[in-house]
Amino acid sequence: MPNADNRVIHPDRRIAIRAGERQYHIELGPGELADYVLLPGDPDRTARIATHFDSIELERRNREFASITGLYKGQRVSVISTGIGTDNVEIVVAEILAISERPTLIRVGSSGALQPEMDLGDLAITTGAVRLESTTSYFVHDAYPAVADYEAVAALVEAAERLGHRYHVGVTATASGFYGAQGRPIPQLPIRYPDLAKDMASQLVMNFEMEASALLVLASLARCRAGVVCAVYANRTTGEFISGDQKDAAEAACVETGLEGLLVLADMDRQKREAGTDRWRPSLWQHTV
Repeated sequence: MPNADNRVIHPDRRIAIRAGERQYHIELGPGELADYVLLPGDPDRTARIATHFDSIELERRNREFASITGLYKGQRVSVISTGIGTDNVEIVVAEILAISERPTLIRVGSSGALQPEMDLGDLAITTGAVRLESTTSYFVHDAYPAVADYEAVAALVEAAERLGHRYHVGVTATASGFYGAQGRPIPQLPIRYPDLAKDMASQLVMNFEMEASALLVLASLARCRAGVVCAVYANRTTGEFISGDQKDAAEAACVETGLEGLLVLADMDRQKREAGTDRWRPSLWQHTV
């Protein structure tokens, strides 16, 4: 054919992620990940979350990335740990996107409270995050907002209410570290922003943590649904840290809320399909789970 286009399109060799293949870090391939995913930071928390499952389909672990897929109350779900920090979240989200199509992603983690009405063991449901980290600056303009999906926020609020867990809703600050990056003094080292926690609190930021903004920005760019719920492990005003049975109870409340939130989101999706729409609205609500 004289008019045929005989150009050879060469793949971009800079691309490290091969869509549709088993991924380098999380070691998951197509079909091994559910559409509804919990993202804890701690890899050991993955196994504790899976104790709630009806059955387990697969388990895998590589470095800090531990994953389990199974059934929870009849709904197929996955859990993948991200490790600590936004750089690890970038790895996990990028590889999830290579083997799935628009998954729902819910972070279940720990955080430090910045507001006086927040107690140890409470839950913090994020509406948006202050980007006090650099990972997302490699993807978006510095003024780009890190915003939770409204369906995810509504589902997590509904889940916490159903389960009777005390919770707060508001803006989170995502830091790039635990000590100096959150304004914590380090006797052997100078820190640049010693009043950072006070500044964030005065701007009514609810809590500090280390992963939310990366998840929310990358999910927004990929047109995926993402949300965040964290247990309060520390009070930055009083210096208190959670421990013992109270810590176990706080983690359990966060995990239960995340899992129930996934069920609510799956229910929302069914209601959208029945209504022939791609956007959930309160008038569609039917409490079926």
